Amino acid sequence: MESKNIKKLNSLGFDKAPSDTRVVVAMSGGVDSSVVAAKLVSEGYDVVGVTLQLYDHGAALAKKGACCAGIDIHDARRVAESMNFPHYVLDYENIFRETVIDEFADSYLGGATPVPCIRCNERVKFKDLLETAKDLDADCMATGHYIQRKHGEKGPELHCAADPKRDQSYFLFPTTREQLNFLRFPIGHLKSKDETRALAKKFDLSISDKPDSQDICFVPNGDYAAVIEKLRPGAAEPGEIVHADGRILGEHAGIINFTVGQRRGLGVGGLNEPLYVVSLNVEDRKVVVGPRELLKAHTIKVSEINWLGDQNFFSKKQWNMKVKVRSTRPPQDAVVRPNSSGSAEVELIEPEQGVAAGQACVFYDENCSRVLGGGWIKNAG
Repeated sequence: MESKNIKKLNSLGFDKAPSDTRVVVAMSGGVDSSVVAAKLVSEGYDVVGVTLQLYDHGAALAKKGACCAGIDIHDARRVAESMNFPHYVLDYENIFRETVIDEFADSYLGGATPVPCIRCNERVKFKDLLETAKDLDADCMATGHYIQRKHGEKGPELHCAADPKRDQSYFLFPTTREQLNFLRFPIGHLKSKDETRALAKKFDLSISDKPDSQDICFVPNGDYAAVIEKLRPGAAEPGEIVHADGRILGEHAGIINFTVGQRRGLGVGGLNEPLYVVSLNVEDRKVVVGPRELLKAHTIKVSEINWLGDQNFFSKKQWNMKVKVRSTRPPQDAVVRPNSSGSAEVELIEPEQGVAAGQACVFYDENCSRVLGGGWIKNAG
């Protein structure tokens, strides 16, 4: 019987030795990406670490609890030195400001609730940095994101992380097929963050107990309004706070201080019923508030669709799938109907509260962990 010569692929899916496989690791300076780099070095790969400086280095040094801060650049460099692989810091401040920060400010001024971390992945890390990795003759780029890349019948597929508490699929829905071919996520299969920290200790990394980043990197203490006022001086104009039934309840100092679904800090105390921001009327500078019931959305208009399914998205009149409309909510059943403009209408089987323009609507296979793409929420009702 003639034996077949079956070639064994390395752990990153390449038909060559790890030492002949160059991997650029996107290093934020946190535990996750540091473990990825150390793990790949221990497996014998040709690792090159790259950290992005995304905003003012002086401000970054004093900023705790955010990713990509100045101290994180230092931590990434220390990991590279301890594991003996090259590490570069790239100045992406201009790109980051133009493609992420400016849109963040303009979106808030337009009454939306943007998600800059998604735009950063889409327009900076998985675009410009990925091209830089190719310029460095890398075979692939690895990140510390909690998401999985699995082989499917028609090529690589994007799947949720093994640990649902750490899953970052919501923030990575714009990942294209071309990008997915080049990307690797070596810790997406881990069952918990404890496993990641255990690996950090195994590799004797100084950042093994470093806290996770919490804030948006350029928004100190979560004060969005202060950042927008600094970026767009004088853009915050006062207006009225009105009840959904038409009553004028008070005045506000600027729509940038409010988001749909907000309950605290409305400045309309003394009423018997709890009130929530149900909509923002930018043109008339009105903040509309009302009871929680008015936050329920049944249908969502979604644009800028990124589709990762095997069939053409527009080949069917409707798709039954699960969708996630907020990063903290579990996926729920929905019917997604593509339309000729390249957008889609999403009908939620059960209404969702606090759906806001500017957030993402991410698509999932109803029968498994596969991420099918998604789009940006334009409006909901």
